[in-house]
Amino acid sequence: MTQETNSLLTGLIEGYDFESECLELGAALIDGKPEPSAQVRLPLKMLNRHGLIAGATGTGKTVTLQTMAEQLSVAGVPVFLADIKGDLTGLAQSASSSEKLTARLAELGHEFTPRTNPVEFLALGEGEGVPVRASVDAFGPILLARVLELNETQEECLQLIFHYADSHQLPLDDLSDLKAVISFLLSEEGAEALKELGGVSSSTASVILRGITIMQTQGLDQFFGQPEFDTADFLQIRDGAGVINILELPSVSAQPMLFSTFLMWLLADLFEDLPEAGDLDKPKLVFFLDEAHLLFKDATKAFTDAIINTVRLIRSKGVGLFFITQSPTDLPDEVLGQLGNRVQHAMRVFTAKDQSALKQIIKTFPQGQLDLNEALTQAGVGEAVVTVLNEKGAPTPAAWTKMTSPGSNIGPASEQVMTQVRGTSTLAGQYAAAVDRDSAREMLEAKAAQSAPAPAPVPESAPQPRRQSAPQRRSSKEENPMMDMAMDAAKVIGRELIRGFFGNRKRRR
Repeated sequence: MTQETNSLLTGLIEGYDFESECLELGAALIDGKPEPSAQVRLPLKMLNRHGLIAGATGTGKTVTLQTMAEQLSVAGVPVFLADIKGDLTGLAQSASSSEKLTARLAELGHEFTPRTNPVEFLALGEGEGVPVRASVDAFGPILLARVLELNETQEECLQLIFHYADSHQLPLDDLSDLKAVISFLLSEEGAEALKELGGVSSSTASVILRGITIMQTQGLDQFFGQPEFDTADFLQIRDGAGVINILELPSVSAQPMLFSTFLMWLLADLFEDLPEAGDLDKPKLVFFLDEAHLLFKDATKAFTDAIINTVRLIRSKGVGLFFITQSPTDLPDEVLGQLGNRVQHAMRVFTAKDQSALKQIIKTFPQGQLDLNEALTQAGVGEAVVTVLNEKGAPTPAAWTKMTSPGSNIGPASEQVMTQVRGTSTLAGQYAAAVDRDSAREMLEAKAAQSAPAPAPVPESAPQPRRQSAPQRRSSKEENPMMDMAMDAAKVIGRELIRGFFGNRKRRR
């Protein structure tokens, strides 16, 4: 071993020598071989500083995610992750040992231990897991505008429509409720209300209405409604192990914008609900955002700013957030700057654009003795360049790492195991059946029925005493306009104050 190599090894051993509880990521490669004395770890207490798992397709990102999720569960930390390809259901089933796997782990100084993890299968849209729904009201105008692919002007108009529903106490449970409110504003009866909103033209409201109708024809209204999923249910712990919440997404693979936006709603809802926690020895929850680049594709400034603010502030709630994408350059610099833990699998450099991206990525790693250009382009499957934050918050030396393997099955679980997990779910009874309660649509229909002209009286042969009709209820504005205006303003302010960065509504349970 040369003096330079020995210096590199010593620096890695010292750099990843932590006293607190850690995730074991693997062993550093020295001269192309894993060195068991140079274990690469990630302190649990630094997970709320967020992280990134990146790399080209087929380089091992999914197995890295599975390994981290499993170790977090063992440490008593609940996990949320999205399963786009169905590969992560294997977390519910223990793996079988093999000579190849045993030998691989032995090189790292690790031993194979089969493990079955506590899992909840969730479903967004069609699926056999626990349904994850959001009320339109809680989803909020900024996220909904993202799904509808509205421009900034149309998004602002949608916010005013939500404001109208808020101020008139019209609950928006599903898309039919929102359609009813917009249809009312476009009607002759609602023309004055539309005018009072200011900035909402009938043509823009019509565009939004058409977009919602198209969503319904595509079957996307199944994601909205009651009962709304309570993200606090992600924080389950069973027999000391954190529950791994796996959201199945095969039915929305053709709607990437929708699923990525729904993931952001779940995160935003967590932020609104969880109390401040400060720095903990381990996080309350680690949230993995897969296909993270979709969040920022053609995003409006309001949407991007909301993501940046959520990422910046949710760490104080005890939540760790990992973005998963092919290239770090897919994310805005304001987000990248907050991701202190990096697991960068191999990059594929085929074009001048790829070469430029590689140079940018190299600049984000701590500079040391490792040849980052070689490591990032020559890393094999199951290898990655890792840097994390140490217990003092400083970045560790970049380590070309051979990643460890999980004790659960790599790939889908058997149908028998999945059926058993679904059958023992603690959440299914709470969310399985959809509920259609009286909300904006029913309330506006009732109002329209009350205002309809009464049928003409049937003539009688003899004059009858004139029955005095019950006095019609006068609006509070007629009774005391100044007082009612003040009360309305207070209600609007109170309701608006509990809307978060995305305009999402915090539930009152």
